[in-house]
Amino acid sequence: MVLQRGSRGASVWGHSPKHGDKIDLYLDDQHSGSITVNSHGIWQGVVHNPGGNHGYHLTASSSLGNITLKDVWFGDVWLCSGQSNMNFLGELANATEEISDTSSHQDIRLFKAKAHLSTTPLTEFTRTNLRERWLLPKADTVKYFSAVCWLFGKYLSSHVSYPIGLIDSDWGGTPIEAWSSPDALQKCNSTQQHISPSPVTSRSNTVLWNAMIHPFLKSTIYGALWYQGEANYGNAFDYSCRFPAMIDDWRSKFHSASLQTVDAMFPFGFVQLAPNRKTSEVGTFPQVRWAQTANHGKVPNNRLKNVFMAVALDLPDYASPRGTIHPRLKHDVAARLVLGALAVAYKRSGIDYQGPYPSSYTLHRHSNTLIIEYDNGRSPIDVRSTTGFQICCTTRHKVCHAYAEDNGWINAPIKSHDTSSITLDTSKCSLSHHSIGGLRYEWSESPCDFKQCAIYGASNYLPSPPFIVTRLFQ
Repeated sequence: MVLQRGSRGASVWGHSPKHGDKIDLYLDDQHSGSITVNSHGIWQGVVHNPGGNHGYHLTASSSLGNITLKDVWFGDVWLCSGQSNMNFLGELANATEEISDTSSHQDIRLFKAKAHLSTTPLTEFTRTNLRERWLLPKADTVKYFSAVCWLFGKYLSSHVSYPIGLIDSDWGGTPIEAWSSPDALQKCNSTQQHISPSPVTSRSNTVLWNAMIHPFLKSTIYGALWYQGEANYGNAFDYSCRFPAMIDDWRSKFHSASLQTVDAMFPFGFVQLAPNRKTSEVGTFPQVRWAQTANHGKVPNNRLKNVFMAVALDLPDYASPRGTIHPRLKHDVAARLVLGALAVAYKRSGIDYQGPYPSSYTLHRHSNTLIIEYDNGRSPIDVRSTTGFQICCTTRHKVCHAYAEDNGWINAPIKSHDTSSITLDTSKCSLSHHSIGGLRYEWSESPCDFKQCAIYGASNYLPSPPFIVTRLFQ
C-alpha cells in the first residue's frame, strides 16, 4: 500500500477487543509511537516517513500479539469518486494496450472499493470481496479499476519521484446527493430526493457517502478527483450549491477524522461534463457544466478554492459501445487533470493548465460587432471554428438567463480574430431592433466534434470552457 508522505504524517488505525491496551507502532524496527485502545475498541495513531525510498514493514504490537503489513511505501494518495465515467479501464478505446503497460508502473498501488449502500455511516468495508485491499497494478486488477484514476496516476507518476496510491470509489448512474453527508445536504435549500438509473433499485441521499466515503475518513489522502454530474442533469440549479457544499464537507470531515493529517483545504479536481448525443439541442448539460464551476465559468475561484478541472466538452465519442454518455477516450481527460494538479495541487510554477477565458467584452453598436479579449491579451488563441457563440436578443419584457435553453438566443459567428481576441457579428439583433442581453459560448449538450470547438490555447492546446454572460450589455 501507499501511505501519505509529508510532515503531517499518515493516520493508521485498527481494532482491539482489549480496551485500554497499549498499541506500539513500528516501521521496520523503528518505533513510531504508542496509542491506547479507546472504549469503542479502536486505536488510531500517526506514522511518519523515516526518509527511505523503499517499502517498509508496518507493525502494530500489543499485549495480544502483532500484526504486520508489508510493502508499505510513502507517497501521495488520491481518492477518485463519482459515477460511471469514473469507471472501468477495460472500456477504454485502447484498453488492451493500457492493461499490458501496467508492468511499467509498479510504483503505483490500487484500492478498489466495492459498490455498497448503507443508510448509516460505516467505518469499515465488508470482507466479501477480495478486491477490497491494496493491490499492485496487474492485468487482472487494473482491468476493473477506474480509467481516469489510473491514467491520472500513471501520468502524474512521471512528474514525481515517489509512489502514488489510488483509491477508486465510484458507482454508475449515481447523483451527487448520494455521495453527500447530511451536513452537506443541509447547506443547500433543496430537499429533493433523487432516483437515478443505476442497477440499485433503492436510491436515496447519503447512502454512498455512508458506505463508500465514510470508511476512508481516517485515511490520510493528498487530494480527490471527481467525475460526476450526468445523473443531476435535471436540476443544475441545485448542483451549483450541492457541489461546493460537498467539497467543503469532505475537506472538513477528512481533516478531522484523520487526526488533522489531511489538509483542511486538500486539492480537489473534477471533470467538467463531456458531450453526450450527437445533437444540436441545448439540453441541460451546459447548465450542469456551469454549475460545476459554482456559476463562475472557471476554477479556482472565490467559491471553489484549491480546485482544478479538466474541460471535456470537446471530447465526444458518438460510437462508444456503452452509449454516447460514456466516451472511451479518457486519456485527454486524465492529461488535462494532471496539468491542473501540477499547477494547483503541487504549486508547480510555469504550468499553463487552463484554456483561454474572456477577460473583457466590448460592444460596438455602430458596426454590429462584439470584441472578446482573452486573458488580458497575455495568451495567444487558436480559432478552430467560427461557430459556437450565441447572443440573446432582448426587449424591455424579455431577459436572458443561464437556465433558459433557446428562447431569444441566436448564432453570432466569428467575423475575424487576432492573437488574443475575436470579433463576433451581432447584426441579427440589430436587424430585429433588439438589444443584446447576453452572450454564451459552446452552450449545448454536444457543441463540437472531437477537439473542434471554437477557441483553444495556441500554446497548450486546451479548450476554452463554456460560459454565459447575461447582464453585461444591459
